[in-house]
Amino acid sequence: MTLIRRLPRWSAAVAAGVLCALLALAPFGDVGAQPRPASPGKPDGEMRWALYVTLSPLWFDPGEFMGLTAFWVLYAIHDALVKPMPGNLMAPSLAESWTVSADQKVYEFKLREGLKFHNGDPFTAEDVKFSFNRAKGSKVLHDKVREVTIVDPYRVRFQLNEPFPDFMTFYGTLVSGASWVVPKKFVERVGDDGFKKQPIGLGPYKFVSHAPGIELVMEAFEGYWRKVPAVKRLVFKSVPDSITRAAMLKRGEVDVAYLLDVPQAQEVKRDPNLRLAFSGGIAAFFLDFLDQWDPKSRWADRRVRLAANYAIDRRALSEAETLGASKPAGSIVPRNFEFALPIEPYPYDPGKARQLLAEAGYPKGFDGGELHQLPPYFSMGESIVSYLGAVGIKLKMRPMERAAYTSALQAKKLRGLCVCATAAYGNAASRMSEHVPSTGTYAYGGYPDIDALYKEQALVTDRKKREALLHQIQQLVHERVRFGPIWDYVWPSGVGPRVEEPALMLINPYPWSAPLEEVQLRRN
Repeated sequence: MTLIRRLPRWSAAVAAGVLCALLALAPFGDVGAQPRPASPGKPDGEMRWALYVTLSPLWFDPGEFMGLTAFWVLYAIHDALVKPMPGNLMAPSLAESWTVSADQKVYEFKLREGLKFHNGDPFTAEDVKFSFNRAKGSKVLHDKVREVTIVDPYRVRFQLNEPFPDFMTFYGTLVSGASWVVPKKFVERVGDDGFKKQPIGLGPYKFVSHAPGIELVMEAFEGYWRKVPAVKRLVFKSVPDSITRAAMLKRGEVDVAYLLDVPQAQEVKRDPNLRLAFSGGIAAFFLDFLDQWDPKSRWADRRVRLAANYAIDRRALSEAETLGASKPAGSIVPRNFEFALPIEPYPYDPGKARQLLAEAGYPKGFDGGELHQLPPYFSMGESIVSYLGAVGIKLKMRPMERAAYTSALQAKKLRGLCVCATAAYGNAASRMSEHVPSTGTYAYGGYPDIDALYKEQALVTDRKKREALLHQIQQLVHERVRFGPIWDYVWPSGVGPRVEEPALMLINPYPWSAPLEEVQLRRN
């Protein structure tokens, strides 16, 4: 059985953290990249994916950035000034080069000339400024950037309020969608809602149609600057059920089935016509005790949160959910990210968990309220409900659709316990940015001393001093049992016989097919 690019666990994450941080910290001159040659012949054939969540129209608009899964669509329809690509996790794309001033307060990008959006509108610096200003998923950047200036039609300058060592980490990786560009004139003409219905971009594929809850259809854009895509038509099908995804793969209705549950993954492994592919290496799953900031909540007691951590058998959970591929974690920061503090995962010790609950005043346990599980990993949520229930913490899982879950989490409307995940690229600072500081998008509270340390590290350009501050933050987060880290996520997918190149893990550690101009079908 052929195994496609089996993930070397977190060995790839060190490349993401170290490269992003080095590029962000060091002033440098022009950084350029030549376009690759076009694919031989014209685009041909149709390739189909079975996705595990329903595609949200919000994902069609880079300005509505709502997490890593949005890049399923962004890597197809849109393009960015700088983005992770094969062999370069901060690759010049729509920007052919950039410079950084000696005081690290000015970043100037030279744009590629002669590019056109799918509707024929020319790409200029106006589109870059417009796209940055409307990007909703980049609060950190908007707080740091004083002004965006159009120097000329193909040159744009970002003036920072103060030196920010992680500017390129936040702007040029997948931490936000701020460097992804939309057509200013078109968006102003049709409005934000109209753009989500008919997105226009600079990417390798053009939007054709979207049937909500069913499928997204795209066709090759032969004018794409980097290379002509090999496959003519891409179809993303929304198939929330793993059994159905596997059945569609076997019948040839789809060519790639993302995220198979263990029974279906084992069936694929046994089938000589199919291939099993493991991918991942960026997401960390963890418990977030959403009510810990309420002094009246049982979750406000550190001993209760610690008990929940001891109650979970992380290795057994990995075997049951991912064939053992996901590695138990002791932190939400992958240990090979730059500035990561290595922390061992909590051991499975239900006896210790019961003891802690008794010390906290709950010898018979208590009602912990609702558990909100990141969709579609509901079997994982059921297992966690069972583990915590075994030591006396009674929970009721509340399944939600992916977009509704994300919106409710961001709006701080959820209560109880969350099995959350973060897949922010970069280093320890960018990984913690949306969860640890009290101002983070997904933070329901915070600690004043940690907030102060986080603000301080963001201004420090000396690497050793910054590392010490970030280590201190991670140690405090661990000591206070801010989270319940579960694992570094790796999962199985299935690949059908028509596929020559599924493009899984070409951008390591981006875990899905990308860049999509690289996918290939076998030619008869």
